[in-house]
Amino acid sequence: MGTLIPGLCSVTLRHLPSEHIVAVAAEAGLATIEWGGDLHVPPGDLANAAQVRERTLQAGLTTAAYGSYLRAGSTNTAEITATVATAVALGAPRIRIWAGTQGSAETTAEQRAAVAAAARRVCDEARDAGIMVAFECHARTLTDDPASALALLDDVDRPNAGMYWQPPNDRPDAAALATLDALLPRIVAVHAFSWWPGTQRRRLYERWRLWRAAAARLHTLPRACDVLLEFVPDNDTGIVATEAETLRRLLRQ
Repeated sequence: MGTLIPGLCSVTLRHLPSEHIVAVAAEAGLATIEWGGDLHVPPGDLANAAQVRERTLQAGLTTAAYGSYLRAGSTNTAEITATVATAVALGAPRIRIWAGTQGSAETTAEQRAAVAAAARRVCDEARDAGIMVAFECHARTLTDDPASALALLDDVDRPNAGMYWQPPNDRPDAAALATLDALLPRIVAVHAFSWWPGTQRRRLYERWRLWRAAAARLHTLPRACDVLLEFVPDNDTGIVATEAETLRRLLRQ
């Protein structure tokens, strides 16, 4: 039975510098941080990545992942190499990437092949550093549908390739959980938030039934799984500790 590890995505508090995010996560009793590649750990800035790594460790936290914004299929080898090097400097065991730039229904077979080829390149470079690669589960990419996501993983065909999961926007509990059920064997991490309806941000407890059912499924995994707070209402630093406690309660067996 897998251990579920509560953590924080740095994009939750995108407006804060990295040292403040470390302090908030530590004070909230969280265990790990996924560092975003948009502001806090830009790709190619290895000195900054190493500094963030040290700051994280000194606070008694681990780095869950490098949350890159690498779009497989629309990137070049230099960007891939910079992303992997940054993850190494950060001490990240996993790199989050995105599956293309458009939804599965709009993507041609040629475009899908390009996404898979680029993802294989990322996986191969990451593998040499002992790093996992996982696709963001998101609308307007090839992971917008479980069948498409699983087909992409089959096309990539690398042992260090996996999937994130998050509740699809504007789907009720049963429909959201159906996507988790389909992807579960390939899930390596989860982004936790409560949006309902649409993209209206709510407190985590407001979708308690969804998250409690999701946790029960995640506990069946044969490996540890990071469950990372990604969004809070109004980006409010003051509620992170309460949301973290809710997350821990949800993840308990």
